[in-house]
Amino acid sequence: MPSIKLIFALLVGCVAWFSVVGRAGALDRVTLSRDGEQRSVDGKLQVKAADGGLLVMARDGVLWSVPPEELVEHTADDVAFRPYSPDELEQHLGQQLPPGFQFHQTAHFLICHGTSKAYAQWCGALFERLYRAFANYWRRAGFNLREPEFPLVAIVFPDEASYREFARDELGDGVDSIIGYYSLRTNRMTMYDLTGSDALRRGGDRRGTAATINRILSRPEAERTVATIVHEATHQIAFNCGLQTRYADIPLWVSEGIAVYFEAPDLRSARGWSTVRAVNQVRLAVFRDYLTRRPPRSLESLAADDSRFRDARQSGDAYAEAWAFNYFLLRQRPRQYHAYLARLAKKGPLIWDTPETRLSAFREAFGADLEELDAEFLRHMSKVR
Repeated sequence: MPSIKLIFALLVGCVAWFSVVGRAGALDRVTLSRDGEQRSVDGKLQVKAADGGLLVMARDGVLWSVPPEELVEHTADDVAFRPYSPDELEQHLGQQLPPGFQFHQTAHFLICHGTSKAYAQWCGALFERLYRAFANYWRRAGFNLREPEFPLVAIVFPDEASYREFARDELGDGVDSIIGYYSLRTNRMTMYDLTGSDALRRGGDRRGTAATINRILSRPEAERTVATIVHEATHQIAFNCGLQTRYADIPLWVSEGIAVYFEAPDLRSARGWSTVRAVNQVRLAVFRDYLTRRPPRSLESLAADDSRFRDARQSGDAYAEAWAFNYFLLRQRPRQYHAYLARLAKKGPLIWDTPETRLSAFREAFGADLEELDAEFLRHMSKVR
């Protein structure tokens, strides 16, 4: 699932000039000049840099990074910041999306779709089941999660071609290998109707009906596609309920490990996904294969920095090890892991840790002897089936 790491990598390069200054309160109004045009953004200031650059969260949840050379004017009103309501967000997004898109609202999600109503309802039901399972899981673990400040937006295109045309500006050439993604910048998921895939459809399948959608996406060959959508929705929920903060330096072994932990669909269910905590057999198989060539300090490299996730040659093994290590911690060292997650949840945006700082925090959480921790980890995973 390369999307969030790709966007995070781009983010690091484009906003490294920020320093962090906390601010809360009134509605900020920012005018900027970009690509020869002036734009206005109403929102709340997240970060102000020493050089005058800004990070602003708009009323639709989009984060705007404004370097000082683009800033035209910044004022603050006495009016309090208020996110768009779902109905206001519908109107706002309707001006940005291709003609013909419709909207389906659920308790937490706004599905913007160029697909059938039945497919939008399938997506909404899947995401709401995931939301409830995710919230219940972490609340039972003692986390005081909050309700999302913004409606959680999912944009669903009718086919792969229209999805690629829309997403190419954000993903570049990566769009050719990514079937759906969550964007830290826009706070939105983007995907397309998976039932139109030639790899999943069979003779006699009729697109657009609820029965066909359930049948196609409950087949074994759909397991990875459903997992991808659940994975990206997990990111979106985690970054909107207080477990993680957008643009904060959350180690990818944590953010991706949690998403992989929740991604495994239950193909015995007609709804395509219904469980949490199941062994992710796909990731387990990759991890076992990785063990045949795993270097002695693999766990240390996973904890120290995110380079393995950004290297196409290593990313598959990194995701598998992140899943396995999260699986191990949640079962064998839950209190330590929960305390570590709580520490990460307090991190503000745009504060970048060095590998040494990451390793220090890692050792404080799980013990100074990483060789002993690694041995315990491998012993536990050898018993997982």
